[in-house]
Amino acid sequence: MLFYPWASLTRNIIYWHIIHDKHLKNGWLKTGSFMEVETLKRLALMGANREQVSLSSSIFASSLGTSPQTAARRLTDLEDEGFITRVVTSEGQRVRITEKGILRLRQEFLDYRKVFEEPHSIVVRGRVTTGLGEGQYYISLDGYRRQFNQKLGFDPFPGTLNLKLSEPFVPPEQDAIRIEGFRDENRTFGGCKCYKVNVRGIRCAIIRPERTSYSPTLVEIIAPVNMRRSLGVGDGDEVEVTLE
Repeated sequence: MLFYPWASLTRNIIYWHIIHDKHLKNGWLKTGSFMEVETLKRLALMGANREQVSLSSSIFASSLGTSPQTAARRLTDLEDEGFITRVVTSEGQRVRITEKGILRLRQEFLDYRKVFEEPHSIVVRGRVTTGLGEGQYYISLDGYRRQFNQKLGFDPFPGTLNLKLSEPFVPPEQDAIRIEGFRDENRTFGGCKCYKVNVRGIRCAIIRPERTSYSPTLVEIIAPVNMRRSLGVGDGDEVEVTLE
């Protein structure tokens, strides 16, 4: 649980109820995801987001307010999900949060910012890079195109603008637009999530396949126009993207 020492008691109580209701609504209190974030946060406060840290089971359990057995189970769950790495030694264990774990904490952080800060636009910057050339094929499939038209409001140009970012792209999940997977005569195509963005006045969308090996610092943008031609950009040029 996060509490701000400079906040009033009333504000902290309201804050607790907001977070509790948020997790309950999403089923996190039932599935363990709430405890997953809490455990990751405790590890990060110990420095495990920057380096491997030595961990005493009893001390860590005390910081969580649980038994050593429960603390050990949470660490095992985090390791199984790929959120942490562990090295067990004769003296105990050394733990470090993985990139996937950091992204999970970043997502939670962005949600909290929306609760307590004034509304603001999320802006990301990246440099144009050449992709694998697969975007044209997938975007042109009728199973996807119908949904793009219906949910995004445009028929995408057959191709994507690929950007390499300096930091991972971690959008607020509530802004995601779900594009359902489908099956044709020969194979099954997975679903994806889209996030509406604006690039120099052009309304477009970042697309993220659910099953992908893409780095979180790489984004693909679909648009109703050829983005390279419309923006007059090529490999290495910087582009600013604003989430709507």
